[in-house]
Amino acid sequence: MNTTYMLSPTEMTRAKLDADAINKELAQGRAVKQNLDKDDFLKILITQLQHQDPTAPMEDREFISQMAQFSSLEQMTNMTQGFAQMSSILNSSEAQALLGKNVEIQDGEHNLYGPVTQIVRGEFPLVMVDGSFYDLDQVTKILE
Repeated sequence: MNTTYMLSPTEMTRAKLDADAINKELAQGRAVKQNLDKDDFLKILITQLQHQDPTAPMEDREFISQMAQFSSLEQMTNMTQGFAQMSSILNSSEAQALLGKNVEIQDGEHNLYGPVTQIVRGEFPLVMVDGSFYDLDQVTKILE
């Protein structure tokens, strides 16, 4: 069965406004997302449900499959956020363990030796050696 869909004047205006908004963003030089996230997936699903043919609704299996995919995407997103938090905590703990210890810092082509006198916690912890802060990644050796 072939059916032809025509947009109402309201739908046509809305589509034109959406297209203009996208073109305006592109003209301003904003980067276009290359990957879809959970919000995009949900928007697609809602749009699909809004515009389905009432005489041939979406099959239950398709809908359940898409909801399962959405659920999996949500769980993976939550796991990624959890891993990022755990990584931040581990980095902060590692920095705290260096407090008072002598370390070697690689700063460009120079190596600097001294005790860690202060730390700044956070996602990217900083250690203070000889009055200057350095990224934890710059610590190359821990000395006795």
